[in-house]
Amino acid sequence: MAAAVVLGGPAGWWRWHRRVRAARAAMVCSRAMASKTPVGFIGLGNMGNPMAKNLVKHGYPVIAYDVFPEACKEFQDLGAQVTDSPADVAERADRIITMLPSSPNAIEVYTGANGILKKVKKGSLLIDSSTIDPAVSKELAKAVEKMGAVFMDAPVSGGVGAARAGNLTFMVGGVEQEFDAAKELLTCMGSNVVYCGEVGTGQAAKICNNMLLAISMIGTAEAMNLGIRLGLDPKLLAKILNMSSGRCWSSDTYNPVPGVMEGVPSANNYQGGFGTTLMAKDLGLAQISATNTKTPVPLGSQAHQIYRMMCAKGYALKDFSAVFQFLREEENL
Repeated sequence: MAAAVVLGGPAGWWRWHRRVRAARAAMVCSRAMASKTPVGFIGLGNMGNPMAKNLVKHGYPVIAYDVFPEACKEFQDLGAQVTDSPADVAERADRIITMLPSSPNAIEVYTGANGILKKVKKGSLLIDSSTIDPAVSKELAKAVEKMGAVFMDAPVSGGVGAARAGNLTFMVGGVEQEFDAAKELLTCMGSNVVYCGEVGTGQAAKICNNMLLAISMIGTAEAMNLGIRLGLDPKLLAKILNMSSGRCWSSDTYNPVPGVMEGVPSANNYQGGFGTTLMAKDLGLAQISATNTKTPVPLGSQAHQIYRMMCAKGYALKDFSAVFQFLREEENL
């Protein structure tokens, strides 16, 4: 009764309750906005471009750099800051994501004359989503640690389509205590963020996945090609495979035969998607790791040779599913 008098009766209590809820909501909002500090993003290619856009969509101010200035113009129009070097990104942001084509590119961006480590702040979180040699990731982590910052490898799976949709899978390696901090950013770009272990294990998971993907794509292309030459309609054959034990991602989601599926590179003269050059590069990384660990990977080795031949015969810029077209044209592989 006394409380009701103090609060002005039931109506007063409800006003007080609304004020408390509003105050709590403001505190939550304030904490959320505090976490939306600038994020650096280096590498705005086929994958990096949509990934960085998803950070912008989630309200993060992006500080961008790409070796090709024209790749940054679109981000200027979105309100992002554009810098002249990776070092400048490190000077302005204490959380940075890199998405680069190869190990040499990653080494240059991190340790080069104008690299991140020239101006990195202590305590910064550096997340590399490139697919590179696990040994290089470990070396970069050591160099970053010497500067008082944190390095995590977080390569992705899913391709350009998943990057645009924000449905990538991230395979993360690094100090487990930093995983939640990395996950805050990565969930803006992916639907699956998996902690794999120490630095380099994210890369290990990625190259194992891509080796299997290459093998299954070649197998799907061979099966489809054989079936077509035996007189089967390709759509019918794909339907049968996808309700049978041969079903796989390459057959039911990314079929390599033109006309079987819409919205995949095979329906667009193998443009877009995941380039043959990049697949050959990833298979090369798998070969290096297999050699270093004395692991037999005969199918992985054969896949590597096939994709290298494709690069040499004009398929370098086409999607890796163009292996179907390559096999159709090769009489004596």
